[in-house]
Amino acid sequence: MRDPADGQTGEHARRTREFNAFAAGASGRLLHAATLLTTERERRNPLAQALLTAALAHTYAHWDRLRGEDPYEFTRSELATRFARTAWRHHKGRGGVLSALTPQERLVVVLRLYEGVAEEQTAALLGVPEDRVRAVCARSVSALRAAS
Repeated sequence: MRDPADGQTGEHARRTREFNAFAAGASGRLLHAATLLTTERERRNPLAQALLTAALAHTYAHWDRLRGEDPYEFTRSELATRFARTAWRHHKGRGGVLSALTPQERLVVVLRLYEGVAEEQTAALLGVPEDRVRAVCARSVSALRAAS
């Protein structure tokens, strides 16, 4: 059955409304996380915007299959995975607060300290042991303290 107001099926329109509401609420925080990862400036962050757009598109494509999964966690995971796959592009910092760190260090710091993701979850997402996540996080915090 089509919704005469927008020409979409009722189910498709519902899905789109739900996703748009989620994206409106989550995009700001996710964009900030992406900006920290890419070390771009807050007002000039095309790489971060591209990462977020791709992660949100992936979430939208899987929206009906999420069934009980947290869409924010799903999108954050996709954002982190996309960043990790393209980390070679982001190796050189662009002047952001985390630019002194390597891409892996940035990813661990953003997930653990900014997003509050547990060590176990971070390790699983990155495919590394928990003690590696712990060591990378400690080393990164020390480097940031020394740089400030």
